[in-house]
Amino acid sequence: MTAPIQIPFTGQTPTHANPGDAGADLYAAETVTLAPGERALIGTGTSIALPERTVGLVAPRSGLAAKHGITIVNAPGVIDSGYRGELKVTLLNTDPREPYIVSAGDRIAQLLVLPIPAVEFVPVATLPDGERGDAGFGSTGYNG
Repeated sequence: MTAPIQIPFTGQTPTHANPGDAGADLYAAETVTLAPGERALIGTGTSIALPERTVGLVAPRSGLAAKHGITIVNAPGVIDSGYRGELKVTLLNTDPREPYIVSAGDRIAQLLVLPIPAVEFVPVATLPDGERGDAGFGSTGYNG
């Protein structure tokens, strides 16, 4: 097994709930009430220094989505390796009737850290054939 990537941080420690979990929980650093349909940028009080050729992806917590309709507007949020500011999460209350209170210390999102290969875009006159061709939105498994 490979040694874990060490990520320097300040503020609240992102934590894995269970050994082997893909995502580390991010915690709210402030209390905010989200009215039905409202979104808000919530600070986590955490800053990280990702190694080069990695990306942090901020994903919604499935329990918040299923139980309260809370999601992330730009999921997944992308944290580039050069960013050193506070991690913030734009939460959205999709519930049409109930407000939701985010309290300081609540788990509000998950942080996944993934390696990114070096990529070079090469201009060509035509692209090689692919299995899907140019079939786009809704083209797989749609019969309507």
